[in-house]
Amino acid sequence: MIQINRVAVTGLGVISPIGIGKENFWAACLAGKNGIGKITRFDATGYTSQIAGEVQDFDPVQFIDKKEIKRMDRYTQFALAATQLAVDDAQLKNIDSERAGVFVGAGIGGMETLHNQYEKLFTKGASRISPFFIPMMIANMAAGNIAIAFKLQGPCECIVTACASGTNAIGDAYRAIQRGEADVMFAGGTEAAISPAGVSGFAAMKALCADHNDDPAHASRPFDKNRSGFVMGEGAGIIVLENLEHAKARGAHIYAELVGYGRNDDAYHITTPAPGGITQAKCMKLALDDAGLKPKEIDYINAHGTSTKFNDRGETEAIKNLFGEHAYKLAVSSTKSMTGHMLGAAGGVEAIATVLSVEKDIVHPTINYETPDDGLDLNYVPNTAQARTVNAAISNSFGFGGHNACLAFKKFIG
Repeated sequence: MIQINRVAVTGLGVISPIGIGKENFWAACLAGKNGIGKITRFDATGYTSQIAGEVQDFDPVQFIDKKEIKRMDRYTQFALAATQLAVDDAQLKNIDSERAGVFVGAGIGGMETLHNQYEKLFTKGASRISPFFIPMMIANMAAGNIAIAFKLQGPCECIVTACASGTNAIGDAYRAIQRGEADVMFAGGTEAAISPAGVSGFAAMKALCADHNDDPAHASRPFDKNRSGFVMGEGAGIIVLENLEHAKARGAHIYAELVGYGRNDDAYHITTPAPGGITQAKCMKLALDDAGLKPKEIDYINAHGTSTKFNDRGETEAIKNLFGEHAYKLAVSSTKSMTGHMLGAAGGVEAIATVLSVEKDIVHPTINYETPDDGLDLNYVPNTAQARTVNAAISNSFGFGGHNACLAFKKFIG
C-alpha cells in the first residue's frame, strides 16, 4: 500500500506587476495596488488594446549570470528569479538532488523570442537566426533551467494547460510528494507574452479590454457589471512544497498545508467555458473531496476572476452550485484585478496569495468593483482588504481548452 505523505508549503517566490518578492507583492495586494499601465515592451500605438500588467524594475542580473541571461527568454528569467526567491524564503540548503524536482507551467513560453527571431528571418534571412532560438522559445525550458541551476535530479516537467498551467503544475507536484517520488518540489507558473503577436492575437479574439486605453488603472474589473475583457499580465509564481516530515525535521517555516487538488475539463469549447459553471463546480468538489473538506469549511476562494463576461458569471454560478447558501458567507476575490491576467503564471502567483491569506487571516480585495451585475452577488471583497479567519481556502484556474484546476490549502496545526 502506498503511503500518502502530507505536503507543506515552505517557500514563496513571486515576480509580478505589483511587486517583486513575497513581501512587496503581499503589501501591494492588501493595499489594492494597480499594476496595469500603458505597454512599454513595444510600441502599441494603433493596437486595439494598448495596456498590460508589466513587471517593473526587474533586473535579471540580480538572479542570473550575465552570460546565461542572453540565452533565456524573459519567461525563463522570471521563473529562475522566482525560484531563487522561493529557495531563499524557504531557507533550503543541502538539498538531496535525487529527491528534489521541479514542475513549472507556461501557457505560451518564449513568445517574445519567437517574434524577434521571425522578424530576423523575414528581414535578414535564415542565416541570422540565433542558435539559441529553439531552446529559448520552447515552453519546457523554464523547468529545465531551474533543474540545471539548482541541481534538481528528481521529477522535472512542464505543464501546458493554458491559464491553468501554474495550478496544474503545483497540483501535480503535490501528487509527486504524496506518493513519495520526491521530498521537495519547486512548482508554479511563468509567462512573458506581452509582445506584438501576443497582444494582437488575444485582441483579435475580442478577449482583451479595449475601452480603457486611456484609463488603464480601471481596466481590469472582475465581477463588475462594466467589465469588458481581461488585461494581459506577466511574471512568475513559484512555491516550495515539501514532505511535511522533511520540513519539520529541518525546522522549516510552514505557511500552510496543501491538502487537495482537483482537475477536469469542460469538453465544451476551445475558449468559452461551459454554461452554468457545472464542470467548474465539479472541479472544486474534486479538490475538496481530495482534501477531506466539506464546502462549509472553506472560508475564502481566490477566484480565476478574469474580468470577462463569461468567466466571471460562470465562476460565480459554479461557486453557488457547489457551496449553496454557504457561498454568501465566503470571501471571493480576484488577484487579476491588480496584476492583470498572467496566463500560465496566474495559478502560481494566485496560489501564493491564497497561502498568505490562510496564514495571515486577511483577504486581499478585488479592485475596481463599482457596479454590481445581475446574479453576481457574492462577497467579492470590493476595493478594501477584509480581515477574517481563513482556516481553509481554494484557488481556481480555468484555461482555454476547457482545462479546470483547483487547489485546496488549510492552516497548518502542528
